[in-house]
Amino acid sequence: MLRQASRMEKIRLTNARPLTLMEAVELYVRSLRAKDSGTQQHLVGFVRWMGGEHRKVNEIQPSEIGDFGEQTMGSGTQAVERLQSVRKFLAFAKRKELTDQNLAQHLRIRKSRRSIRNATGDGPRTVEVTREGHQALVKELEQRKSERGLLASEIERAASDKDVRENAPLEAARERQGLNEARILEIEDTLKTARVSDGSKSNNRTVGMGTAVLLKDAKTGRETTYTVVSAMEASPLEGKISDVSPVGQALIRKAAGQDVEVKTPRGTTRYRIVKVSS
Repeated sequence: MLRQASRMEKIRLTNARPLTLMEAVELYVRSLRAKDSGTQQHLVGFVRWMGGEHRKVNEIQPSEIGDFGEQTMGSGTQAVERLQSVRKFLAFAKRKELTDQNLAQHLRIRKSRRSIRNATGDGPRTVEVTREGHQALVKELEQRKSERGLLASEIERAASDKDVRENAPLEAARERQGLNEARILEIEDTLKTARVSDGSKSNNRTVGMGTAVLLKDAKTGRETTYTVVSAMEASPLEGKISDVSPVGQALIRKAAGQDVEVKTPRGTTRYRIVKVSS
């Protein structure tokens, strides 16, 4: 994805034209002292959501950033990781005067809660997940546990630098380790109380967990297919939206042929539910 640094620097220094989102992302990734494939992946997803690589970074509006945070990230440690990557990029864009607006302040991060209680506070609340989502969580848990040794080694190498006053690699490594451990705890807690929802056995006439929904935008006529999943599984770039997101909440228990309204920072959007399937 990344292009030659010299060309990017030339674009920035000559200020011949406003940078596109992808060019700004490339410039930001080049500025990082340590390569982070996760950050790059999150930012590429952000670019796609915002309209593609040719969208100008100085055209992005605060309402779009708020909308992005509400509709795409859900909640949990993994969501925090994604949001932090985008927020740091937006802060970089403002600092480098790629945009006049401080867009980072419009991206809200909802902190992960390790223990989720039920309404009476007597114990952990059951979390409903799809079968695919349950399998993905088990796999992710194994992967994150296997990364513990690598992260510890990164911290050890970074800490060997005697100048700890501005040791950015050490700070970044510790942050990744903290997020990794928090995510491990979060997955373990979820798996303990998870109830696997079998979408194939659900009522496919109404929207529920694990069902696919074909929506038609009443204004533009554009059709989009979403699958409603838990907040832990949400990945709108893959067409998976959380049941607690604005769109997800509007769809739950609705049937094909019904109209729904979704309120977002950009205003209210009306959709027609064209098809519901398991």
